[in-house]
Amino acid sequence: MKYQDVYARSLQQPESYWREQASQLPWYRFPVTTLAPDDNGWPRWFPDGELNTCYMALDHHVAQGNGDQIALHYDSPVTGARQSFSFETLRDQVALCAGMLRDLGVGKGDRVVIYMPMIPEAVVAMLACARLGAIHSVVFGGFAASELAARIDDATPIVVVSASCGIEVDQVIAYKPLLDQAIDQAWHQPAHCVIVQRPQLQAKLMGPRDLDWHQALARAQPADCVPVLATDPLYILYTSGTTGKPKGVVRDNGGHAVAMHHSMRCVYNMGPGDVFWAASDVGWVVGHSYIVYAPLLAGVTSVLYEGKPVRTPDAGAFWRVIEQYQVNAIFAAPTAFRAIRKADPESTLLNPYNLASLKTVFMAGERLDPATYHWVKNLLGLPVVDHWWQTETGWAICGNPMGIEPVPPKAGSATLPMPGYDVRILDANGKDCAAGEQGSVAIKLPLPPGCLATVWGDHARFVNSYLSVFDGYYTTGDGGYKDEQGYVFIMGRTDDVINVAGHRLSTGEMEEIVAGHKAVAECAVVGVADDLKGQLPLGLVVLKDGVDASDESIAAELVQRVRDKLGAVACFKQVKVVDRLPKTRSGKILRRLIRQIADKEQYQTPSTIDDPAAIGAIEKVLA
Repeated sequence: MKYQDVYARSLQQPESYWREQASQLPWYRFPVTTLAPDDNGWPRWFPDGELNTCYMALDHHVAQGNGDQIALHYDSPVTGARQSFSFETLRDQVALCAGMLRDLGVGKGDRVVIYMPMIPEAVVAMLACARLGAIHSVVFGGFAASELAARIDDATPIVVVSASCGIEVDQVIAYKPLLDQAIDQAWHQPAHCVIVQRPQLQAKLMGPRDLDWHQALARAQPADCVPVLATDPLYILYTSGTTGKPKGVVRDNGGHAVAMHHSMRCVYNMGPGDVFWAASDVGWVVGHSYIVYAPLLAGVTSVLYEGKPVRTPDAGAFWRVIEQYQVNAIFAAPTAFRAIRKADPESTLLNPYNLASLKTVFMAGERLDPATYHWVKNLLGLPVVDHWWQTETGWAICGNPMGIEPVPPKAGSATLPMPGYDVRILDANGKDCAAGEQGSVAIKLPLPPGCLATVWGDHARFVNSYLSVFDGYYTTGDGGYKDEQGYVFIMGRTDDVINVAGHRLSTGEMEEIVAGHKAVAECAVVGVADDLKGQLPLGLVVLKDGVDASDESIAAELVQRVRDKLGAVACFKQVKVVDRLPKTRSGKILRRLIRQIADKEQYQTPSTIDDPAAIGAIEKVLA
């Protein structure tokens, strides 16, 4: 079928469309009702259906005779460990872990916090919770104790599952002391902490609360899958960069399973026997959706990678993994490829590897600038798909429908809305913008399956955060526009639009121009306060390794590029060359933090920051 036909049907006949997608999964009780409001008046998908997500992801494939197929490849260049798990092996380990958690008092609806590095036990623990009908909340391994404490207090888990340590490029991070500090700070006290002891650093276990993972498993008996309603929560995931009380996005079981299964074919064109690699972390939504749940639901082999795009051991790491596991599609943040380009500008480290298995490169997590898009496309000679989504939606809002009908891409665009997403560009009065006119990106209700159901413990906050700006719409918080063909261009958060002497200008558009310079590896443009003009743009750039030009000459060329393309109205005159930009662990540049530093405002170091030392470097340059 043609994309336009599929998309139109998903909006005009949403219940019929999603009922058809739901029929492709093995429910315990197939839903009679497809869409109905809950007690809060929020539309919920498949409310009377019964299922178990773990059964759909593992047991079903074993029952169909596919138990010997590889479900998960684990590759850890930081430790040298490699391991592959069949669907049957993974099912058996998950069932045993579920039995262990059941013995510790975990049942349907109870919460389990998972504070883990990128090791197979993290995936096993997540699926074990789903098997019991329990709700997991994964917290990125190594988060500060205070942030972990806030999440423990919000989710009130019976059990915390953790590990003795995580392994970074040049250091071993002890997790257990951070966990102990978090529990000391929290008012809620979990009954037990189950610790995976890693050989790189053993943790000290304290009293009856702490249990050794392997010893606890040895005493356990496998647990069966527990049926749950489609509307029962599967997990809570706290949005990155939150301040104050964390905001826990709640994902349900039924809509999530349908959306994940559907997206693997619709968006990524992956099916049983294919190998999919989401180069992310299970602490982020990408890891939940596309390392763990979606590939396994679709019978696709997933790759779990404990490493970096560079320095583990070098900028050829991605190419090695693709060849070794015959990866058919890779999904990573643009910042990963910019890091590779910076460290290996001539791509000499690609030469030893055969990437014949690779069909498509997908990118998300931040805006894919045209310079990075063209570099990867020219380097690999493959389709590069920029797709846009959020923690709250759980899967792509916009993308290129590779499994329906791939359409011609446009650099800088996240392409077209995916089935179920009625994407609108609205002005300040809630009216549709004309083609090419920038506005707020919003989604007309109802949202498709897989999107957030509420904020954990605070539905009023859910309404105020997402539904209060435009009546009948979910507000994404991003700004952008559609062109004449309906392609969607996401230009960044709405607060990244700056006002220069009365002119509203997009810093994302300036970044696109700056990033197009041949010497620039990555960049950020923010608006800083100015007494005369209100705001002025400031550009921070990281240069590629081996650039043979002075910082001053590069800065002058960048100022001229922006003037040539946007005109003098942009007032783009300040450019600073820096060694690195402050980012979250998921690769998003912390533009708000840069702006606060530039404006000499007080700021709080975000819990999600990847390299706190980058802040000092920015402060020094902007002093």
